[in-house]
Amino acid sequence: MQDILINWAPQETRVAIVENGAVQELHIERALERGLVGNIYLGKVARVLPGMQSAFIDIGLERAAFLHVADLVGHSRFEPGNGHAPVPIERQVFEGQSLMVQVIKDPIGTKGARLSTQISIAGRLLVHLPQDDHIGISQKIGSHELREQLRQRMQALVGTRESGGGGGFILRTNAEDATDAELADDIAYGRKTWAAIRERAFSVPPGTLLHQDLNLAERVLRDLSNEQTAAIRIDSRLQFDHLQAFGEQFTPGSVQKLELYKGERPIFDLYNIDAEVERALARRVDLKSGGYLIIDQTEALTTIDVNTGGFVGARNFDDTIFKTNLEAAGAIARQLRLRNLGGIIIVDFIDMARDEHQGAVLAEFRKQLSRDRTKTTVSGFTQLGLVEMTRKRTRESLAHMLCEPCPTCGGRGQVKTARSVCYDVLREILREARQFNPKEFRVVASAAVVEMLLDEESPHLAGLSEFIGKPISLSAEPTMNPEQYDIVLL
Repeated sequence: MQDILINWAPQETRVAIVENGAVQELHIERALERGLVGNIYLGKVARVLPGMQSAFIDIGLERAAFLHVADLVGHSRFEPGNGHAPVPIERQVFEGQSLMVQVIKDPIGTKGARLSTQISIAGRLLVHLPQDDHIGISQKIGSHELREQLRQRMQALVGTRESGGGGGFILRTNAEDATDAELADDIAYGRKTWAAIRERAFSVPPGTLLHQDLNLAERVLRDLSNEQTAAIRIDSRLQFDHLQAFGEQFTPGSVQKLELYKGERPIFDLYNIDAEVERALARRVDLKSGGYLIIDQTEALTTIDVNTGGFVGARNFDDTIFKTNLEAAGAIARQLRLRNLGGIIIVDFIDMARDEHQGAVLAEFRKQLSRDRTKTTVSGFTQLGLVEMTRKRTRESLAHMLCEPCPTCGGRGQVKTARSVCYDVLREILREARQFNPKEFRVVASAAVVEMLLDEESPHLAGLSEFIGKPISLSAEPTMNPEQYDIVLL
């Protein structure tokens, strides 16, 4: 069973999903940085790129958004008289054209949002596809017989465009046990929302937001709550009342799980969640056995290194490695969810000599990942003993959301040693002495650099002063970072 805790404040909403007493997922939404996925805009084509079969669309954001030909409605059309060649993007859109688009991927780093012209409107049970006539069923509804029954019921409820109905719908997993009345309500909600969006699109200029997706607290009821959810606790009376009203209309099954938290301690203190957030921002993750993980997130991929550390509990080294890797498999799966790591992920388990150990670790890893709502694909061990996997990336990772590059090292993760900076200073003084003729050189640097120049490097400083025939004075500046220095000519 799981509990969902919602910590609400006007500037930020935080959600923690707790399973068996341990935090498994963290979701954070800030009022000034709300995610864009699901938002519908009236955009304007800013530039068409035939070579990339894509276009940049101005939707009123700081960066232009990206539209690929594969995300255009009807992209599978073929050019007449040209075999099976699809219609290129330059024959479907043109610069200055107004397009209704929906964000399918948030801006990440320097990349703009990704768009689609296939509009979808999510409800509690259904996803409405107003430009389509297809009835789809969630792949998680496995029974072929049940899928066909649901399809037939939906076709009867939806009707045809000629009769005033029609439109495409995808049944979500929680529609499996829905009544016809519940399905009909969701159909009506999708159509009503689409009608309002279309009406607004005719009266606003390009770059206008036409429809905004639900906020994080509302998405908890629609997307995160399920049959495994025991309670949804929120610490705001205002938002509790709002969620009750929202839930009664759209997610009646979740309303009875809503609880207003009235405790004196902050709600996240119930499971020490703030400390978990701090640990989720660290490179190192300690395992109970004494082993540990090192997680490094880069622009291209994420690497996870498994180490035995101080674990010597098994009788032989092979068993030590195997048990550490088994524990690491579960810890890595949890960290991927907790940190919301996506894209390409490389896991370097400790080398295992026995094939059966490799197979058992891989099976355990896949089992732990199966609890993840986000799509993951594991390719298995490579010849180098690495596990390659991908996890769908739909929003920023926890670290990218909460942190920024270190102002001291510029995000490199390291700075020059004080000795290296000392030698930079000595070289710079020599360079300046060959170009200028001041009475004195003054070095302004961090305390560590000045201390080293006065102590261990004092012979070299004195030798340089004698060589150039000028005095060199030192001044420590507390506000300077370890790599900063100035050479002042007096």
